[in-house]
Amino acid sequence: MKDLHLVRNIGISAHIDSGKTTLTERILFYSGRIHKMNEVKGGTGGATMDYMDLEREKGITITSACTAVQWGENPINVIDTPGHVDFTVEVERSLRVLDGAILVLCSVGGVQSQSLTVDRQMKRYGIPRIAFINKMDRIGANPFSVIEQVRDKLGVTPCPLQVPMGAESSLQGVIDLITMQAVYFDGDDGEDRRREAIPAEFQDLANEYRVKMLETLSMFDDKLMEAMLEEREITAEELYPIIRKATIAREITPVMMGSAYKNKGVQELLDGICRYLPSPLDRNISATDLDQKPVVPEGAPEGARPEPVKVKLEPKDDLPLVAMAFKIIEEQYGQLTYTRIYQGKIVKGDTYVNTRTGKRVRFGRLVRMHANEKEDIDYAGAGDIISIVGIECASGDTFCAEPANYALESIFVPEAVIRLSIEPAKRDGADKLSKALERFRREDPTFRVMTDPETGQTLIAGMGQLHLEIYTERIKREYKVECVVGEPRVAYREMPTQVVEFDHKHKKQTGGSGQYAHVKGRLVPLGEDSPETYIFDNKVTGGRIPKEYIPAIDEGFQRALPKGPLAECEVVKVQMTIEDGSYHDVDSSDMAFNICGFDCMREALKKSKMTLLEPIMKVEIEVPSEYQGSVTGHLASKRGVISSSTVRQGVCYIEGEVPLATMFDYANELRSMTQGKGGFTMEFAAYRQVPKSLQEEIINKRKADKEAKLAMK
Repeated sequence: MKDLHLVRNIGISAHIDSGKTTLTERILFYSGRIHKMNEVKGGTGGATMDYMDLEREKGITITSACTAVQWGENPINVIDTPGHVDFTVEVERSLRVLDGAILVLCSVGGVQSQSLTVDRQMKRYGIPRIAFINKMDRIGANPFSVIEQVRDKLGVTPCPLQVPMGAESSLQGVIDLITMQAVYFDGDDGEDRRREAIPAEFQDLANEYRVKMLETLSMFDDKLMEAMLEEREITAEELYPIIRKATIAREITPVMMGSAYKNKGVQELLDGICRYLPSPLDRNISATDLDQKPVVPEGAPEGARPEPVKVKLEPKDDLPLVAMAFKIIEEQYGQLTYTRIYQGKIVKGDTYVNTRTGKRVRFGRLVRMHANEKEDIDYAGAGDIISIVGIECASGDTFCAEPANYALESIFVPEAVIRLSIEPAKRDGADKLSKALERFRREDPTFRVMTDPETGQTLIAGMGQLHLEIYTERIKREYKVECVVGEPRVAYREMPTQVVEFDHKHKKQTGGSGQYAHVKGRLVPLGEDSPETYIFDNKVTGGRIPKEYIPAIDEGFQRALPKGPLAECEVVKVQMTIEDGSYHDVDSSDMAFNICGFDCMREALKKSKMTLLEPIMKVEIEVPSEYQGSVTGHLASKRGVISSSTVRQGVCYIEGEVPLATMFDYANELRSMTQGKGGFTMEFAAYRQVPKSLQEEIINKRKADKEAKLAMK
């Protein structure tokens, strides 16, 4: 029987090229899971966790990979996640089920754009984290600058537990500020840890940061504050529980450092994971009870909406099972479903209920994953992360054992911002292509597949060019289908800008029973900054429209949203309020009110002075400082707005916001401008209005494209 106090479920997340996968490789090596370290790039065959051929070729992580290691008494489940924002859903769904995380930061780059995204995701799911400043061997390494960036940019309280002994090529090891010892990493692979007295040249630095650490911690513990006022010696045994408590409460972010590539600091980080990050017992997880009706919370204002009844889950094996399927992969022998168990246990061969579908599912084979290798198990308990082979479900589904009937909060899925048309080069590839698209759609919630109703073309949509390029390459390799891919198209949206009063009647009489529906109300624009895309507000009183027809009106309104009147783009940021209407005892029906809602929405949108919205991307560019002027000028020519530009160690970091429509092929443009020395990352920021001068041009181009496609048919 495992001791849950000792179990750790952690994720490793960071900006691109911060060294996540290299760090994971070291964790596997030092814990004895592998016996030879491979590198992400180079001739060693690729890192263990990058098991896909594409990952090894490109030297990037595309899909999150799970493994389990043992560090001393502590079993640790580790998920290595991608850094590219195009694969952000992998980070999102991993963090959804984890208890703690390592935020890896580059000692030179510091807190970069994707670090901010990962930080937001950790905060969304309330994940305590340790910050690990990696690449301390790099030229320009400055951990103290990174610590300040953590405070300023992430808005958290950093608490350095270590300082480095030297930096760049002279990095010797780290100083542990808790025990006040110097830690060296000897042996060919840094496997032998040696603790010594702090060298004289680093004593002042260690004393300074020890005081800073104690001052930070004393804010969260009165006894420590008293000990400091009394100037009493404070032991490591007193400090460990204080750091753990403040970390789990997310009041501090412990900061550790080292160089994964040079094998320095990783074992200390493993100790930190076990000492400071939460076990499944420390997390407060609740689920919605589907057997109970939503209720208005006590003390809520009048007219407040009822909220689902929440139930606290207990990580105990003897309670009914509650588990979440957080990731699915289609394999040759059926679906592989990654699952986190929050309560109860899963036994091989038993049957459990998928609470979304209500279906009973038998779990015939359970496995523990190590990258893409499977180890069969018969049983898994609360706090475990395992995989189930051969069951049908969707990502985000909750499985329960009776009598529990709960639903866990689902995974946040960001909007797709780019779309392409795709078709097989040869007709006999159509079947294989549709199989591939269906598989990837099921595996990845941010990968959308749709059909253009006018042209009949298949469209794929995703988070960016790289995202869709990887999928088209996988279709070619894994399904042996050559594809013809269309030009990237921006996923524009349409938004109303004017309030419109509507009074719409749907009346049809063709012999026998007819159709009658009548709705009155207002269309209200929500504005581009609203988090909601559509709101339905029912203010009908006195039974003017029977309650049973109200959902049909809502459905009719929503049916009209996918195609707006301007450029046939999806309509967003709209509130439909129905205030009055009428019905007929015989001729009114769900269908009549549905059609009425659909026609009413289309008419109201035409009168609402529609405007186009375009996706704006947050861009971070890293170039040698001599190219700063030409790069910023080029960005301005793309309607870009630069928010900050800083130079560190001869490298300029430019941050700004640029419309996605102007950023296709930017990688090649940046390379040619900077002689191949520049790099950039890009992620979705928001939808904003297209300038009026460009709106007409975009609408006309869309009409011309549509006519050309119809002519080709």
